Amino acid sequence: MAAYTTIDDPEAHFQANIHTSSNPGSGGTQAVTLSADTDMQPDLVWLKNRASTSTAHTVFDAVRGTGKMLKPDVEDAEASDSIYGYLSAFNSDGFTLLGGSTNANFVAQSTDTYVAWCWKANGSGSSNTDGGINTTATSANTTSGFSISTYTGTGSASTVGHGLGVAPNVVLVKRRDNTESWQMLHMGISGEAEKYIVLHSNAAIVDSATPWNDTDPTSTVFSVGTANSTNGSSSTYVAYCWADVQGFSKFGSYTGNGNADGPFVYTGFKPAFVILKRTASTNNWQLGDNKRTTSNPVNKFLFPDTDGAEESFTLYDSLSNGFKIRSSTSAINTSGEAFIYMAFAEAPFVNSNGVPCNAE
Repeated sequence: MAAYTTIDDPEAHFQANIHTSSNPGSGGTQAVTLSADTDMQPDLVWLKNRASTSTAHTVFDAVRGTGKMLKPDVEDAEASDSIYGYLSAFNSDGFTLLGGSTNANFVAQSTDTYVAWCWKANGSGSSNTDGGINTTATSANTTSGFSISTYTGTGSASTVGHGLGVAPNVVLVKRRDNTESWQMLHMGISGEAEKYIVLHSNAAIVDSATPWNDTDPTSTVFSVGTANSTNGSSSTYVAYCWADVQGFSKFGSYTGNGNADGPFVYTGFKPAFVILKRTASTNNWQLGDNKRTTSNPVNKFLFPDTDGAEESFTLYDSLSNGFKIRSSTSAINTSGEAFIYMAFAEAPFVNSNGVPCNAE
């Protein structure tokens, strides 16, 4: 019999982190250390100032390289201007931040508190030639079902290798060299690639074959159509791909009941991180984690599609084998409507030896 999971320690592959800026000033650095229990060199770091109402989310990864910033809440092109500060090193147990100017500092402002969500891939990667478009580099963690790829578009429908060995459930692509949408393929949306949703907006799903060529991902490639957001001629892109891994990650959908005693969503693990989005209407994305809220209910959240500060409102209970919605608010629990989610584990429900984990 196969083991329930191959990941007994999820923190070896994903960690949320809370730290306070040391206010290093323009050109100064601050090293941020992740969990003392499990060293992890992150390859994707998503960072947000919790207190600021006007500081963008920022994303850095080891494939694009240090100093290259994307902002998930806006359509902006990649930036490397040190006036904003940036991530200057991926370390064996965390990362280092370079401070920007006082009035425009995204990553190390004053003595504000920050949250960082960190994923391990496989370093800077190398070219993947599985698709019609060869990637500049692909960094794949096949154990945790996560990969990062960079590529140059052709303007013609084609495919891009993702390196996972299984079909991804979520593909998130951002054009780097110009302003374009953060395009998300989420197989929880009707289980098909004809529809897409954007991360930087509260907008509903869109029915269009153009971004993903109306073709589901396979174990080797994801498809791109002729949209400038995923495959403009000579344009440069980064793609983040995630696949379900039992006991570690889950990507799906649930139907709201409009009641504070909301639906239970089975994941097979206690969640460390959950993103939710109503698909058929204009509501903000909601993001909760186990470091900003350490007990139930999870009630501190950020909006991935805005630069707003952290807010407090009951979202869900984090349970040993999933999460239970604890609000009737329309953003997470409109009766009869569909909601997509992405979830990563704090602890599997059962470890690789078949022993239940004390995760509640």
